[in-house]
This record gives sequence, structure tokens and C-alpha cells, in this order.
Amino acid sequence: MDAQRKILQLVNSKRGQNEELFGLSSKAIERWAGANVLDPNSNLVSLVKQVSGKLFFLANKCQEQISEDYRIASRDIDKLIRSIEDELRLQPLPR
Repeated sequence: MDAQRKILQLVNSKRGQNEELFGLSSKAIERWAGANVLDPNSNLVSLVKQVSGKLFFLANKCQEQISEDYRIASRDIDKLIRSIEDELRLQPLPR
């Protein structure tokens, strides 16, 4: 949950958006991308979708012992969050 909140805060910190990202479901991401006229194949949208999938994996593994797959997914999420931060810095502000 902390990672999800962090991602939402990060993405929503970008000024000039028509609509905030309200969740990390496929539908929420599609709605956000459409409302903000983002190419669904853009790097930012792709990164958000990737981190969404990793978080879904972790949510389903939370009752199990921490496995190597869980550790890998956790590290991947950290890398994806950094990539999203970088991508947001690279995107120009809307006029």
C-alpha cells in the first residue's frame, strides 16, 4: 500500500494534468492516460502499467513466505518508481 500511495503521489505531482491518477487498475490507468491525452504506448504509461502489475503480484503473495520472486518483484518496484520519477522530470510542462 505504501508503494501504491507513493506512485500515485508521484504521478499526481505533475502539474498541468487534466485528471489525476486515482488508482493502479488497468481501467484507472487507461482513464488517466486518456484524460491527459497521453499516448498509451508512451514510456510513462508503460512504466505505470509495469509497476501496477508488480504490485498486484506482491499483493497476491503477501500471505506466503517471502520468496525470491517476492524479493525480485520488490526490487523491480523500486527501480520502476525511480524510472517514473526520471520520466516525469523529462516530460515538459503543458502550456
